[in-house]
Amino acid sequence: MTNTPTAVLVHGAFADAGSWSGVVAELQKQGIPVLAPPNPLRGLAHDAAYIASVAAQVNGPVVLIGHSYGGAVVTVAGAAENVVGLVYIAAYIPEEGESLGELQGRFPLSSLVSNLKEWTYPVAGADPAVEFTIQADKFPTIFAADVPAPVTEVLAVSQRPLAASAFAEPASTAAWQTKPSWALVAAADEAINPEVERFGAKRAGSTTLELEGASHAVAVSRPKEVADLIREAVRATS
Repeated sequence: MTNTPTAVLVHGAFADAGSWSGVVAELQKQGIPVLAPPNPLRGLAHDAAYIASVAAQVNGPVVLIGHSYGGAVVTVAGAAENVVGLVYIAAYIPEEGESLGELQGRFPLSSLVSNLKEWTYPVAGADPAVEFTIQADKFPTIFAADVPAPVTEVLAVSQRPLAASAFAEPASTAAWQTKPSWALVAAADEAINPEVERFGAKRAGSTTLELEGASHAVAVSRPKEVADLIREAVRATS
């Protein structure tokens, strides 16, 4: 068993684990063990249970890193025994018993809310359920304004949708209440109001870094700064 925590990178909605590729490369260069599992995006309890199971199978301590909706997932999954720290990247940081809708509703809504596209997916033995992506033509400005256009054009048509139920489901626990946390605020975020990110980070007592001009896709556009904050968390919890 190693004393160096493994950085487990949890992506959010409208993205996949590939969105961490630049961050993974930076962490690997620094000799930090890293894992970027898929986030199912089917609901907070479901997704948190899956990520907690991934963390529990890592041989040694884990720092969970959540981007966007992934922040809510790691807030719940972080209760796993071997999780020693949490890092939030342009993320939601809910309180126990609070839903994303409630947290977001404290502040003016971002551009994302009025630019979602509704889809459905089959559910065994039940009516089809609703999921959302961002309208493809709005994706670049809302999600990744500081990412080159050829990249955003690919990201816009390869989104992974988030189940609508995830917005209303309350967090069953808040691991930041008992474990140290770090947060990166993307100051030019159009997907999550940066005030939501600042509020959550302050409430959690997170060590906070704010990046001016950074979009919601800060892990894609500025991977070194994201990796540096994760490295800080890993070193502090080693």
